[in-house]
Amino acid sequence: MKYTPNIKGTLRKHMIEVPEVIQEASGIRIFGKLIRSLAFTTDVAVIKNINADAIIAVYPFTPQPAITSAITSAADVPVFCGVGGGRTTGKRVVNLALDAEFEGAIGVVLNAPTSNETIRAVRDTIDIPIVITVVSEHTNVKERLDAGATIINVSGAAKTPDIVKKIRDEFPLVPIIATGGPTDETIYATIQAGANAITYTPPTPAELFHDLMKKYREELADG
Repeated sequence: MKYTPNIKGTLRKHMIEVPEVIQEASGIRIFGKLIRSLAFTTDVAVIKNINADAIIAVYPFTPQPAITSAITSAADVPVFCGVGGGRTTGKRVVNLALDAEFEGAIGVVLNAPTSNETIRAVRDTIDIPIVITVVSEHTNVKERLDAGATIINVSGAAKTPDIVKKIRDEFPLVPIIATGGPTDETIYATIQAGANAITYTPPTPAELFHDLMKKYREELADG
């Protein structure tokens, strides 16, 4: 086996690391960059301190160019930006997608309710990959791909491996990103089902601070 040196600084060793099992995924090569792991976060502090191959920045609000700019500026790795498709529709989605490309995003993410017409409009406007989210095994994936989607992003909770397998059986070569779940076992099952890359949800700063402050209190108590 090849030995990979792992270098960490004194101050930078306290960082978030994605589960090692994600390395079992084949990855998706986009513009020459191989991506196996994507951190699902919009927190710039987390983005600067996680070893994921890419960031998938989607959030439950109307997408805003200022947020896209902040995230792409902070990230040292490729960023996939959410540009709507649920509450945000039509021409606004197209404009947000174009802005994301101008800001340096490596791809845009459209939510599950996005119409095929909107996907076509975005495809006619931008050159970077379009990621369409799939949440159900009943989604007509062929129509999504025909409309111009580049990558399928499966987010089906506990059903994710089953949805991934169904898509993979029908489309052997389509790039698939999928949520991996909370354990190494669920991540591996998703990869085995056919996912090329895994989305990982890192702990929040509040959760990390909880453990850190507990450690500080214990150290002070031991005096």
